Order: sequence, then C-alpha cells, then structure tokens
Amino acid sequence: MKKELQSDDGRVKRKIISWKEFAITYGVMLLLVGIQAGLVVLPLFKRYNPFVQVAVVMFYWVIVTACFLYMTKWQIKNSYDDPMHRLSEAAKKVAEGDFSVYVEPMHTPDKYDYLDVMFTDFNVMVQELGSIETLKNDFVANVSHEIKTPLAIIKSYTTLLKKDDLPDAIRLEYMDAIIKATANLSSLVTNILRLNKLENQEIETAAEPYDLCRQLCDCVLRFETLLNEKNIELTVDIEDLAIITADKNTLEIVWNNLLSNALKFTQPEGIVSLVQTSDSDSFTVAISDTGCGMNAETAKRIFDKFYQGDTSHSGEGNGLGLALAYRIVEKSGGSLTVKSEPGQGSTFTVMVPLNR
Repeated sequence: MKKELQSDDGRVKRKIISWKEFAITYGVMLLLVGIQAGLVVLPLFKRYNPFVQVAVVMFYWVIVTACFLYMTKWQIKNSYDDPMHRLSEAAKKVAEGDFSVYVEPMHTPDKYDYLDVMFTDFNVMVQELGSIETLKNDFVANVSHEIKTPLAIIKSYTTLLKKDDLPDAIRLEYMDAIIKATANLSSLVTNILRLNKLENQEIETAAEPYDLCRQLCDCVLRFETLLNEKNIELTVDIEDLAIITADKNTLEIVWNNLLSNALKFTQPEGIVSLVQTSDSDSFTVAISDTGCGMNAETAKRIFDKFYQGDTSHSGEGNGLGLALAYRIVEKSGGSLTVKSEPGQGSTFTVMVPLNR
C-alpha cells in the first residue's frame, strides 16, 4: 500500500514565483507594450516609411525578447540549475561514503521555498545515514570486546556436552549455563544497539501522554518473583495519577534498569523503596536500596558504558543498563543522579519535565 506524501508540511514560506512577482512581470509587459504604443505615435516615427517603421518595432521587440531570455536564463540558473548541481554533487559524495556533506539552503528559514525544504531534508537524511554508520562501527568495536566471555562459556560447555558418559544432572547443569550465557549475550547486543541508537541518531520518537503511576506499578509487578525469592521489603509511595507527555517505551527501560539494579545489589531481607512526586513543571522518581553502596570514584563512573564498580555481580550484567538509562533521561531533557555511601545503599533520582 503506497503512502500518500504531503505536499506542504508548514515549512514552505514562499513559492518559487509568488503572486507579487507575477504581478510585477505582468506590469512590466504592459509597460513595454505602452512604450511601443508611445513610440508609434511619435511625430518623428511617422516620418519614416512603413518599412522602417516595421523594422524599428521589430528591433525594439528583439531587444525586449533578448532581455527577457537573459533574465529567464539567469533566474533558472540561480533557482534550479545551480541548486540541483549542488544537490547532485552532494548525493554523489554520499554515495561514495562521505556522510559529512551539508547542503546550505538558499534562504533563511522564514523565506524557505520547496528547494530549501528539500535541502534541509537531505541534510537530515545524510546525518541519519552517518549516525547509522557510526552506530555500526561502535557496535562492532564494543561487541568484539564484550562478546568474548559469553562465547567462551558457550564454547566450553558445548564441548563438555559432547562426552557420552556425562551424568544427566551435570548435563542439565551445563545446558543451564549455556542458556544463561546466551541470555546474557542477547541482552548485551540489545543494550548496545539501544545505547548507540540513542547517542548517534537525532530523530526523536514521538512523545505521548500517559499515566506514569500505572507504568511504575506495572514495572514493579514484573519483579514480584525476585522480591519473594530474596524476601526483600518493597515500599512504594506514588501519586494516584500523574499524566506526563514523554516517550513511554524508553522511560520504561529506565524504571526496569533501576529496579533491577536495586534488587540485584540488595541482600536478602533488605529494603527497596520507590518514591514518585511531581509539581507543575516536572516529575521525580527516586529508587533506593539498602545494598552495598559505592564510593565516590565509582559513583562518578557508574553511568559510563561497560563500567561495573562491583565485579562480584559482573556475571549478572554487562555494564550497559545505567549508561542506557542515563542517555534516555538525558534525551528526555531530564537528569539522572545518584547518592551513595559504601555499606549504606544507593538512591537513584530521575527528574524529567512533565511535557517533553
């Protein structure tokens, strides 16, 4: 099914030939006709024989036609030929792999015509293509380093499974290890793609109004099993209703990552709290735990990609969750901060504008 394209999205402020310019051209034509009429009625003109009179009138219109042809050619060259030549050269460079190309619009934004809008869209397209290329390069570089551990685990246990005399219990244990390593590998790839897309692509997803409190409750329910397994006390203090305008899917990643970290680093019988407040301009979500906490140096680097301050839990993550959450909140125009002391737990606080 073909998608119908809009002819005007509001950015076009002027046409190539406006009604004003058309009226001026029409007025000039009338003036030239009037000049011919005035020339014909001149006493000096009437003294010439008819052949000379016709020749004079024809010569006059030859000059007028030549002037119009020159002006038309100049207008076409400046309005179409030169811009299309610039666009063609830019497209050729992009086809050769140069994504630093930028085509300067001919007018200021308040005087954009269709060519200016086309140049602007071309620049956005090239920027997105460049960001995709960067995403690919970063993905390969990051994965080549982080992918080795789960692949080594999978290879090692797969090799052990080839033994014929392996007890069933041990075989199941090896299979569980492979499944866990595969899940970690899948999580790693997904998070790297999400993170690089957030960092390199400028086109933002459309925000929509939704109930933040309902979303927070749904996220908490997903961790009910883990809460019961570790017998962790969860305290929740949120409003009855908080309608915000934001990207629902990306913010859900933030809450899931923060809750997952809080539960992961909280010892059994510990406490995790979720507090949500709002005012006329923004909403705030604070997630606290009674886990091991972190020192000042770790707190400074906790939002860096692949950084894991507590190596004892390195097998449970890939150091991308907080980096991903930080970039999402940053893209939403808000802030993500952490307060922590060794042995005293941590509190992650998210502040995002109500309307983004």
